[in-house]
Amino acid sequence: MTRQIHVGTVPVGGGAPVSIQSMCNTRTDDVAATAEQIRRLAAAGCEIVRVAVPDAAAARAIGALKERSSLPIVADIHFDYKLALEAAAAGADKIRINPGNIGSADRVKAVADACRSRGIPIRIGVNSGSLEKRLLAQYGGVTAEAMVQSALEQIEQLHRFDFEDICVSLKSSHVPLTIAACRLLAERCDCPQHLGVTESGTPAMGIVKSAMGIGGLLCMGIGDTLRVSLTADPVEEVFAARKILKAAGIRREGPDIISCPTCGRTKIDLIALAEETERRLANCTAPITVAVMGCAVNGPGEASAADYGIAGGDGEGVVFRRGQVVRKVSQDKLVDALLALMEADGVL
Repeated sequence: MTRQIHVGTVPVGGGAPVSIQSMCNTRTDDVAATAEQIRRLAAAGCEIVRVAVPDAAAARAIGALKERSSLPIVADIHFDYKLALEAAAAGADKIRINPGNIGSADRVKAVADACRSRGIPIRIGVNSGSLEKRLLAQYGGVTAEAMVQSALEQIEQLHRFDFEDICVSLKSSHVPLTIAACRLLAERCDCPQHLGVTESGTPAMGIVKSAMGIGGLLCMGIGDTLRVSLTADPVEEVFAARKILKAAGIRREGPDIISCPTCGRTKIDLIALAEETERRLANCTAPITVAVMGCAVNGPGEASAADYGIAGGDGEGVVFRRGQVVRKVSQDKLVDALLALMEADGVL
């Protein structure tokens, strides 16, 4: 089990629930716009939010954002250690740095001292695209071993400065490399891990990459917090993260809708039926499994583990509960009958 840190009031690691993060794409010093985006992210289910700190104005804005945010705020720092000091003084709940790119050891120590005195954790961010040249030469290029070596050296440096509240991320846009690096780090240290596939692209492919990389690691028991990085509205990152946690069996939020892919035996419009079921159960919060099946082969029998379900026939179908048929209705009444049964059972 990893060690536990606290990002504001959110525990990370040490058996705490895996938390969802995202990052604002507004100018941080535009407090009104950034606060509004944080509000939208929180409403979508985000639990920790990161903001870019490219200059002193952004660092100073963190104080005003803290007053308007319901989420802990992480300050994302690159190159200038003084911005980390300003962000810490302004009330940031976590500092994200790459110790390798903010200069000499005394600068890293200054950041560690400032964070320790305020109880602020530090995330060491190691990206495959910004590894130290000496490590690239030592390992013959970008490898999982090189990424982990970079992280371990930076962890050790913070330890020398009596700093322990550390979270680590090892990210690449290449899914197998991300998985290999995170697995190797989990074998070598107990720092909580922030998971993500960086620069994963637009939602069309980025969600697939993230589901494979993040979801695969979660299924191995690795990962304490995560961000799905998409070229999209950050709210989409949160929705994708929730789905990944749900698919990995880590969270049960609302119905898990299972449906068969259709085949030549299907005599009803199963695609439309599944889409309607998903749409009409969008606001259901019960942690149940609902099956939408196309024929008798994949009907109540194969889906008997589902809490509720419908299965098609020839213009009609059945509604069932845990494998037992409750009633038979015409195709156009199947979803209505399903919801009526769930409502009668007190699920809706």
